Amino acid sequence: QVQLVESGGGLVQAGGSLKLSCAASGSIFRFNGAAWYRQVPGKQREWVARMLSSSSTYYANSVKGRSTISRDTTNNTVYLQMTSLKPEDTAVYYCNSVYDSRDYWGQGTQVTVSS
Repeated sequence: QVQLVESGGGLVQAGGSLKLSCAASGSIFRFNGAAWYRQVPGKQREWVARMLSSSSTYYANSVKGRSTISRDTTNNTVYLQMTSLKPEDTAVYYCNSVYDSRDYWGQGTQVTVSS
């Protein structure tokens, strides 16, 4: 079983930066991809960024140019670096990672951007 633990959320002023982390622990043999999503109360969860097992990355238009998804293979951690944050980036951010072809979700971390 794999567990994902997220961290790095918080309160930041507009224009600021945050780096979210998603650390995986447990029995892991193969990384099959990862993604970050975000959700605002009352709205559907929104895809933000994705990394394939090939390390190719993709971003939603709303964060393109301001966010970077990356991975540290030495500690099975996926990151989401966000810059030039806007109030509309305020949400709970969730990581979704696929290890050994099984899907796992983090518990979510709150990001609040003040204007």
